[in-house]
Amino acid sequence: MNTPNINPVESDCGGKVLKETCEHHEECMKIIQLILDGEATEDEKDHFRNNIDVCLPCIKSLELEKCIKDSLCNKIEKRPCPEKLVALIKEKITSSKE
Repeated sequence: MNTPNINPVESDCGGKVLKETCEHHEECMKIIQLILDGEATEDEKDHFRNNIDVCLPCIKSLELEKCIKDSLCNKIEKRPCPEKLVALIKEKITSSKE
């Protein structure tokens, strides 16, 4: 029987035992991105909520991704795209379709 290598570790909050490894971390990372972008379905949110309570890698990944997104939103000056650039891009798209 192949069981994933899961080493429990004590967390700081309430003495819960958390997994040190996530057997489906790639899927969780996709869901984290969808959640942060506001595009996750209710099923995806439910899946992640069930996992986040016991999975240290997912907790850390969520915290890191939130931090990165917040930093980018707060540090980058938002400017409208110049109309000339918009026109040039539209022209290139149209000419490539022909």
